[in-house]
Amino acid sequence: MYVRYPLSLRNVEDLLHERGIEISHETVRFWWNRFGPLFAAEVRKRRVSGMRSSSWRWHLDEVFVKINGELHYLWRAVDHEGEVLESFVTKRRDKKAALKFLKKSLKRHGCTDEIVTDLMRSYGAALRELGISDLQETGRWTNNRAENSHQPFRRRERAMLRFRRMRTLQKFAAVHASVYNLFNQERHLYSRQNFKLNRAAALAEWRGLFAA
Repeated sequence: MYVRYPLSLRNVEDLLHERGIEISHETVRFWWNRFGPLFAAEVRKRRVSGMRSSSWRWHLDEVFVKINGELHYLWRAVDHEGEVLESFVTKRRDKKAALKFLKKSLKRHGCTDEIVTDLMRSYGAALRELGISDLQETGRWTNNRAENSHQPFRRRERAMLRFRRMRTLQKFAAVHASVYNLFNQERHLYSRQNFKLNRAAALAEWRGLFAA
């Protein structure tokens, strides 16, 4: 519940209390730190084995995140269907940071046909160094897919009252992205009946992670 919904640790504690389970919110924190990355890794493995991610077009963007009053940058790669491919936290958003982010994304997901970015020059410099600058596409409103992908993360950030450490942000962003991908059904693209079938399949897979 803590990873899937925009809940605080104490919200989860109260929900479990209603179900007759008495725990501390610190227990929820311990469970999240222990099992969250394991569940996320299993979700990623199953989605990759099922070839659900696309290499047609990537949307790259970065969002400002404050950690103890200091600005950090959360870089995100999103495919054309809104599935988050990669999340990466840095202290700067220069060419070096963009290059590291791109190398990590390309190593995990392979090359893509198009890379949509904003007009920040760090992207162009990093793509030129990698020799794939011809894949870059920029333009007004072309990167709305990446901009919209930040919204679920921002809701989580508010519920958590921001982050305390860079390492915590990196871990949570990776786990949250994997779980979001599993339940992101793009319900506006198809009928209610198909949406219900896909939602039931995602929930069955989610429950299967706990059973395993």
